[in-house]
Amino acid sequence: MSLAVTERPCPTAFRYWEALESPRVRRAQTMFRRLTGRELFPSDEQAADFCRDLFEGDPVAERFVAEVLHGEIGAKRGRKMLDAALAGGIDSVPDAPESMRALFAEFESVPDWVQPDLVEQGAKIWRRWGTMLFSFAGAETLEVYTEAAVATPLSLAGGYAGDNALRRFLETCRFWIDVSEPGALLTPGSTGRATALKVRVMHVSVRSRVADHPEWDTQRWGLPISQSYMLLTLLGGSVTPGLGLWSLGYQTTPSEIRALLHFQKYMGYLLGVRVRWYPETIADGLRLLAMTVAARSFDAGEHGAELIESYPKAFAPRDAHRGLTRLREAYNYRINSVYSAMFMAPGTRRKYTMPPALPWLAIPIARLPLITLMEIGRRLPVLGGLHEAVMVWHRENWYEAQMRGRKAAFDASGALRR
Repeated sequence: MSLAVTERPCPTAFRYWEALESPRVRRAQTMFRRLTGRELFPSDEQAADFCRDLFEGDPVAERFVAEVLHGEIGAKRGRKMLDAALAGGIDSVPDAPESMRALFAEFESVPDWVQPDLVEQGAKIWRRWGTMLFSFAGAETLEVYTEAAVATPLSLAGGYAGDNALRRFLETCRFWIDVSEPGALLTPGSTGRATALKVRVMHVSVRSRVADHPEWDTQRWGLPISQSYMLLTLLGGSVTPGLGLWSLGYQTTPSEIRALLHFQKYMGYLLGVRVRWYPETIADGLRLLAMTVAARSFDAGEHGAELIESYPKAFAPRDAHRGLTRLREAYNYRINSVYSAMFMAPGTRRKYTMPPALPWLAIPIARLPLITLMEIGRRLPVLGGLHEAVMVWHRENWYEAQMRGRKAAFDASGALRR
């Protein structure tokens, strides 16, 4: 290992600096540079910032969780105080401890870099995508479950594995819906902002318990749910669907993807993402994704396999269901099986037991002309508003049908499953 590698702190399983010295990666860099005149990966300074952020968490929210939810006040009363402050502001909770006041002081401040019009444009794009955002995001995430740094916290918490997979995925869908409603992120007291803070607190709760678990190796993986992996999640809602959904007929322009990046940056701020370097362009985002691909160690083992294989199974029809309900579940199962095949690398997918994509791949192929026409038509003002309204109705209807009266809790305070 060269001096250049050893001088840069990085979890040992994130093998980026080692990958840079491999002949295969060097050839790829040279070819990419010759073809495009650009760099394949971020600058060394940006990469070093990303590696350092693999060891970073969310100190402000962590202090609140430690002193309130895990301290003398306790989880039950602490969550009531949190709900009250989200509804009426921190001043409506006169006995709020200093850690809670510090959390809300940060949460309620709007950074100078925020451009409200871009935030709203990004949210509008999410609404336009409807349930396609859910399907794409669920499928693309399977690719990173091969990494123990991602799979281990999820496996220990148990939310995305086995029979719980659909319930936790639907909670994530609720989050996506709430934060993309008109004005959701910029309106004090909105449901979207409340959901964002609850998810932030949930991340901290999981992080603290997983970090203390004997299965977690900080030197190997960094911090659970680190700043860097939260950043990758933001790219998973902006650059990757913006480009990847073209394959299904969704025509997201470069300017719209840049708006998505800004929308995700502010949403990340509300979630406690404080990275040293945030990609500001599509090219920046793609270089960061190339970096993480090169750094993969494929070390998730059986925990990753459980997460990956649980996802499509979660949509399978329930034995007791009949009629239209069962037909809808069968469709969801088949179409999500197709998307899993489309948005996972073939080499990755072959390692796991996944449902077949054929003959169901014919569904998105048959829909492609219709979606393309819809994307062209929605550029007309009259049709654009109607199209958005239909997509918003559909995602809410789909969510309610899946939840069947249950409510998203955004609570991970229970014990780890092992």
